[in-house]
Amino acid sequence: MVLSQFDPTTGLPVGPRAERLGAPAVATYTADELLSAVMASVEDDKAEEVVQIDLRGRSDVADYMVICSGRSSRQVAAISEKLADRLKQAFHLTARMEGKETGDWVLIDAGDVIVHVFRPEVREFYQLEKMWLPGSAHRGA
Repeated sequence: MVLSQFDPTTGLPVGPRAERLGAPAVATYTADELLSAVMASVEDDKAEEVVQIDLRGRSDVADYMVICSGRSSRQVAAISEKLADRLKQAFHLTARMEGKETGDWVLIDAGDVIVHVFRPEVREFYQLEKMWLPGSAHRGA
């Protein structure tokens, strides 16, 4: 069995992405199960002003968006790291993350669920909810 193939010119892996990452070719979980795990994780880590937005039928990027705040850069980074770790353990999913270094705004792309973790001042400045909220979200914890 060949675990992966490499391009002889570049030395980079080639072939279907799911095989290269070691992920199953077909997801064994639903977007709703993923959303539930995301919500539980951010609530466990004491994220504030958690907003869940249903994007189904409004965006091809994801089915759901979750926006929440941490009280400090350190908490924002911790919420994000723990979420990525929990998704990897529960779903064998490697979430892509941007912005963790500064801790002002971290974007976690978990495929069907996009998560934004902000410091409160940064969240107020960008106001993502206003862009996506029209009647499709509800506030949690």
